[in-house]
Amino acid sequence: QVQLVESGGGLVQAGGSLRLSCAASGRTLGSYAMGWFRQAPGKERDFVAAISRVADSTYYTNSVKGRFTISRDSAKNTAYLQMHNLKPEDTAVYYCAAKDTTYKAGSYYYTRRHEYDSWGQGTQVTVSS
Repeated sequence: QVQLVESGGGLVQAGGSLRLSCAASGRTLGSYAMGWFRQAPGKERDFVAAISRVADSTYYTNSVKGRFTISRDSAKNTAYLQMHNLKPEDTAVYYCAAKDTTYKAGSYYYTRRHEYDSWGQGTQVTVSS
């Protein structure tokens, strides 16, 4: 399995921006579809964004559309979540996840937690009002 490490979280004022990174090791991310999820205190871990293995398809939960962008860089073996116009309700621990799609179509993205094989440890994002 691939190992994932998130970074880039922090404290930001409402309206600010952050870029989260998800660095992979152990295997190349070129075999994986990627996703970002978040979990606020006392709540379920919810889907945020996903990108297909070949990076031609992306999908976002409604609350972040137009504000967040998911991307990936094969050369750096890293996935990203660029977040703009952050709101207090975006406060959560953000997790990246990887799904091995070596033997699946490369253009699919995945939005459900149980579909993913590997998870990072999470990075805290706190947005103050």
